[in-house]
Amino acid sequence: MTKLSAKNTADSIRATKLVAELRTSIAKYKDVNLAVADGFKQFAPQIKDQHVYHFTNYRWALENAFRFNPEKPTSLLYKKDATGNFVLVGAMYTAPKRYTESQLDERVPLSVAQWHKHVNWCLPPKGDPSLWQTKKDNRPVFGPLGVSTEQECAAAGGTFEKEVFGWMVHANVFASDDPNVIWHDDHGMSGDGMMDHGHD
Repeated sequence: MTKLSAKNTADSIRATKLVAELRTSIAKYKDVNLAVADGFKQFAPQIKDQHVYHFTNYRWALENAFRFNPEKPTSLLYKKDATGNFVLVGAMYTAPKRYTESQLDERVPLSVAQWHKHVNWCLPPKGDPSLWQTKKDNRPVFGPLGVSTEQECAAAGGTFEKEVFGWMVHANVFASDDPNVIWHDDHGMSGDGMMDHGHD
């Protein structure tokens, strides 16, 4: 994860403007069916009971690799309510893994948010999505909470990746008006560990 820099007025103003733009642009996706109709696809649907569900627009993800548009996040973030309905809480921005902290700061200020990467993942063999659920000694084998060394991954028949995806930052713009909540990444509370482990 990037380190938080000193807070300043200019960054706070910039972040507030970004939040307002994002809220306006994704408000219609409170209806998850509209998100799907507009090209957002649920990431890792085979993993049940996720703390946060990511619906990714891969065209927007590609655009984020080259330029930043606050109104076009890579993914929408949903949680499920007590009846199992998707509730929009915000969105996720991405940036190429080669980006420096200075470049990340140009997109979302490092004084208000911490960008993160997912590292040291063991990926299961392709072709059988159910393998993501594999456990050993009651712990996941694959994914963010899985084995964390190349040797253990090879023994499990998986593929070890030092870095998965690029830089990411969450903006929980519908969860609160408090910047500390908006820019907080609570993957660490995930019940199944999805997207929860292996941060820089």
